Amino acid sequence: MYLNLIQIAQSFGVSESVVEGWIRVEGLPHTLDRGRFVFDRAQVAHWAAARGLAAQAGFLAPETSVFMTGLRLEPLLRAGGIWRDVAAADVPDVLDRIVAALPSVTPPVRQMLAQRLRAPGGLTTAPIGGGFALPHPSARIALGRDSGTLALLLLRDALPIPGNGTDGVPVTRLFFFIAPSPRAHLDLLGRLSRVLARGPLRELMLKAAEDDEIFSALAGADALLANNPKPEAAS
Repeated sequence: MYLNLIQIAQSFGVSESVVEGWIRVEGLPHTLDRGRFVFDRAQVAHWAAARGLAAQAGFLAPETSVFMTGLRLEPLLRAGGIWRDVAAADVPDVLDRIVAALPSVTPPVRQMLAQRLRAPGGLTTAPIGGGFALPHPSARIALGRDSGTLALLLLRDALPIPGNGTDGVPVTRLFFFIAPSPRAHLDLLGRLSRVLARGPLRELMLKAAEDDEIFSALAGADALLANNPKPEAAS
């Protein structure tokens, strides 16, 4: 059975751009049919299982979905911080400072990560629409469960991204993250895509709300996922 890009995105509860990122970076099995991505259901299920990734809904969903690693977004954001009025040209320097504060890793590891992010192709910036994007290391990293970080960058000018993201809206809101493991990396991509697609957190980002409001919204998202590990109903 073959599925299209929309069906894969809906099954995992992520945006189509995240699936496209999985194709480029994670080797998600696919075929091009007249310029369009198609996916063999069995191959996708095997690829997902190898990464501890469970579908949320649709054609790939198991009876009980567990698309979570136990990572909470709010503590990760407190570690990485909220950065306001950042010039697009200064984003690389800000990422260096975030990496320098990465918890529970040694200085040589921090230096290695900073070098990787500065290297050509070392950073993937996944646009998810509405002016949001998710920059993250292109290479998967294993740091240990107590590490990882998430940072919010509120830009004063648009970040140059081909096509300005998925919908032509200039990108001015970045959630940069470093996950502690490859599985957690996929988890964070999916969860951040979902919480930014709709709901209160998205609105808070757009109006550059106060730090406490943003932390509270993320804590609420963490609590909702912890209490409802099954697929979330669309609101």
